[in-house]
Order: sequence, then C-alpha cells, then structure tokens
Amino acid sequence: MGYDIVDFDPAEYPDLSELLAGIEQHQPDLIFNALHGGSGENGELAAALELAGWKFTGSGSRASVLAMDKYVSKLIVQAEGLLVPDYVMMRYDLLEDYQDSSDYAGFVSKLGLPMVVKPVDAGSSVGISLVEKLEQLKPAVVEAFKYCDRVLVEQYIPGRELTVSVIAGKALPVVEIKPVSGWYDYENKYTKGKTEYIAPAELSPAESELLKLFAEKIWKAHSLANYARIDFRYDGNKAWFLEVNTLPGMTALSLVPMAAKAQGMSFGDLLEKIIETVNM
Repeated sequence: MGYDIVDFDPAEYPDLSELLAGIEQHQPDLIFNALHGGSGENGELAAALELAGWKFTGSGSRASVLAMDKYVSKLIVQAEGLLVPDYVMMRYDLLEDYQDSSDYAGFVSKLGLPMVVKPVDAGSSVGISLVEKLEQLKPAVVEAFKYCDRVLVEQYIPGRELTVSVIAGKALPVVEIKPVSGWYDYENKYTKGKTEYIAPAELSPAESELLKLFAEKIWKAHSLANYARIDFRYDGNKAWFLEVNTLPGMTALSLVPMAAKAQGMSFGDLLEKIIETVNM
C-alpha cells in the first residue's frame, strides 16, 4: 500500500519502557496497535503513546480503560437507556464467604440458569464459563478469578450473537456469530471450522438499523475513536449489550474485515480507512 513498515512484538521487550524506546528510534508517523487484551488494550499503551505525542490507531487511553472494564461499561450503557443482562459483580475478598455450591443459590434465584461467569477486564473469552448447573458455579468463579480480582456473574440471554463494527462513529453491516456447537467460548472463537459467520446477518432492515443505531450510541457514550466492535445478544425481540472491543481482531479473516467486506470494502481499503480516520 506504499507505507514503510516496522514491526514491533512487545513479547520481545522486557517492559513497556523498552518497547517505547525501540519505537522512538524510528520516529513513526503512525503506530498501528494490533494488540489484544492486557496493556495493549486496557489503556496503558495508549496512555504512554499519548504522552509521547505519537499518533496511533484505536481509542484513546480514557475510552480504552472504560471499555475494558465490563462492569463500568455496563453502567455506561445502562445510563444510556439500553438493555444489559442482569448481573452480580463479585470482588475477590467475597470468595471466602462462599464455601460450597449451595451458598450460590441466591445467584440462581436472581439470574436464573444458565448464567455466564467472566473476568471483569480480560479479553478473547479467556476465563469465561457458561454455568448450567448450580454445582458448576463455584468452579467457574474460581477459574475467572485467575485472570482478574473482580468477576461478573451474568444472566444468560438466549438467542443470537450479533456484532457491529464501527469506524469513525459509523456502523458497518451487522455480523452474526454461529458456533457449530455449544457457545462462543475461547475454543469456538479461535479454532477454524468451529464457528460460522454470516455477514451481513440475516435480519430485517429495521432490526439491522436498530442494532447499528445502538452501536453508534454506545460508541459515543464511551468516547471511542477510530474503530471498534460492539457485541450484542438478540432474543428475537430485544438487543442486549454484551461488551465493547476497542481493538478487535484485524486479520483478513476477523469480524471487522468481514463487516467491511459486506459493505464492499477490501481488506486494504479497510486498513486505509482506519489510517485515514485516526484523528477523527
């Protein structure tokens, strides 16, 4: 595409300061942040790049912090009048109060079964469990606490998994995620052939436009920038917000490129659009 590119793999550097020193040697015009989770997506790297005065793709540090925290993000979306699954937020120090599975009966009475257990600020479906029986709840919570000191126990919304990519505040066509079996966990997300993707999703024009409108509203509420992806569950009547991905996958087979292709954009066109809209 005519750009001079230098690749940086953070795993090759002992810490963030060394990575930044390596980048500084090249004085880049733009940094394309293709990281997922951790300091790459939680606002730490964005804050460092902001302080250094470099342009970079994705959202700024404040928006990244807000979006990465699933609990805070829920509160923002609720305040906008949109639906979120009911939930209980657990802090690590509460774990000692639950010594056997019967102690979790209150969660079932509030949220029903099945329910979803997830770390508050992990990505890529790491540490997430679908709990179908009461005795599965405590092991699921213990697993989620391996990745975060706060855990969401969340109502499961039956229906369809839909996602809306947004570039510079404008939504692309809705994509449906259909696991061949089970639900959209880590294995189904990252194993070829385990999940079917439909772009654009088979929705009525009214349903599609409503989901895109919700995504754009959530984009504004989080002060997102450049590009992002917003996930929903759709029960056939109502759309329920799940989470914001401020740095969604950007391989040629990822969801954002699928949505772009459904709108007639090639992968190269998509990359060019992201680069062009960094400051919008």
